[in-house]
Amino acid sequence: MNLVQLGARAWAVAERVGARREVLGIAGPPGAGKSTLARELVAEVERAHGAGSAAYMPLDGFHLSNVQLERLGLTARKGSEPSFDVWGYEALLRRVRERPAREIYVPDYDRILHEPVAARHLVGPAARLVVTEGNYLACDLPGWREARSLMAEVWYVEAPAAVRRSRLVERQLAGGRSAAGAEAWVEGNDTPNGRLVEASRERCDRIVCGTGPYAP
Repeated sequence: MNLVQLGARAWAVAERVGARREVLGIAGPPGAGKSTLARELVAEVERAHGAGSAAYMPLDGFHLSNVQLERLGLTARKGSEPSFDVWGYEALLRRVRERPAREIYVPDYDRILHEPVAARHLVGPAARLVVTEGNYLACDLPGWREARSLMAEVWYVEAPAAVRRSRLVERQLAGGRSAAGAEAWVEGNDTPNGRLVEASRERCDRIVCGTGPYAP
């Protein structure tokens, strides 16, 4: 399915509810291509339906800060399920759904600072569709179940394990790790995180290939 078709499917999620805003979740294991697909869906919906008609909300903005990870003993497991503020994420999803007339600021994660940053993205009043993406959106776990209930649909992005591993190693290298350090991080952190996410695949509404490009 190409990007135009996926964009139409995404917009159909919002059209089900008339003037109300809806949320589409994009789940999948680390390195599958979730953020790429989510951003491209937002751009395609805006191309078809006007600037501001869709908005982007990444889960990565709800990473706990490095100070909190150290306090909790999770520094070596950054990106794992307990290293996110899931209840903060759920609360912002609720605001996005229930306050469509307001501008709502959305945090992000900065891969240069290696910290979450506030208010990088904006959900404006014209946004009928909000596309949110993250590893754990379909997981049957406390907090994630409540967040999932606020999404009209969740799509699962999958890619071959070798492709995901290559992407993840490149990501760690770009973040400043040595080759050995990047391999160790992917094996010890991203791989077990991916196994948890893979178990949520059957709870998603649609499976999408994460190896793009999504073009006609």
